[in-house]
Amino acid sequence: MTVRFVTSNAGKVAEAQDYLEGIDTVEQVAYDYAELQSDSLEEIVVRGAEEAYAALGSEEPVLVDDTGLFVDALEGFPGPYSAYVEDTLGIERVWRLASEEQSTRARFRTVLAYADGERTETFEGSVAGTLVAPRGEGGFGYDPIFEYNGRTFAEMDTEEKNAISHRGRALAEFADWYAGR
Repeated sequence: MTVRFVTSNAGKVAEAQDYLEGIDTVEQVAYDYAELQSDSLEEIVVRGAEEAYAALGSEEPVLVDDTGLFVDALEGFPGPYSAYVEDTLGIERVWRLASEEQSTRARFRTVLAYADGERTETFEGSVAGTLVAPRGEGGFGYDPIFEYNGRTFAEMDTEEKNAISHRGRALAEFADWYAGR
């Protein structure tokens, strides 16, 4: 069985392969679906997965994921708009905004959608932490300002981060569902 992971990020595909042992192949597909602008990660990935499945035109199912950083004191901002905010404001400005609040609690949340032409299912993973001044050299995106158990994601190696990551948790939930279907 092949599952097509719709992403341009090879790291996501490698992480998926680690979690999806019951699937013969996790194939990376760089399809640029029209990303719905919504406050809901679920709506975004369901629409993306259904569009990608229809456009790619074969029988293999697809996976689409979306991730957001949700800052409690900022009422969930930047949430589903995290990539846009990172590109326009940068992570340092997000840190400065959060640092002015009493609490810097935040969570990364990933929603994964599976579509096979007959059904679309979603799976969620999240990890709670706090925002801190940027530290570390690894990772990408908000990793330098997201601290979990005393270290930022950027201070962890890939294996360590993937073992506790929001995407990993969503993939584990999907793998359990997929094995039992």
